[in-house]
Amino acid sequence: MTRYFEDVMVGEQLPSVAYPLTVYRLVMAAGSNRDFNSIHHNSEYARRTGAEEMYANTSFLMGMWERCVRDWIGTGGTIRALRGFRMKAFNYVGDTTTVHAEVAATRVEDGHGVVEVAIRCENSQGVTVGPGVVEVTLPRRKEESRWV
Repeated sequence: MTRYFEDVMVGEQLPSVAYPLTVYRLVMAAGSNRDFNSIHHNSEYARRTGAEEMYANTSFLMGMWERCVRDWIGTGGTIRALRGFRMKAFNYVGDTTTVHAEVAATRVEDGHGVVEVAIRCENSQGVTVGPGVVEVTLPRRKEESRWV
């Protein structure tokens, strides 16, 4: 599916994406991005560092933002920038983290349709990551031929 710039409205909600944080998911995420710090896959170790439980790593959480946005922009869009990604609280195993996003601004820049998406992660404790902005480009519709 292709999403076009002209079809986007400021205030439009992107579909939320929920991630139940299971041990399996955290272990696989830590292994796939080679973050072998035990706080991301070992409950006992994480507790010894002062955390309540093992928790999701930064790369996994950034990937959650990307998944939410990529599902919405479709195959014709590109991600240009990610800003405001700030860890406010841990996303612990056993909780569910949900990514929420909405269109914050649109503009045409050098002929490209640019969309700023306001985004954040929330779990049962509230906002855990963000709020931030993912800036994307979307294809523009070609002007229809004026020839009659």
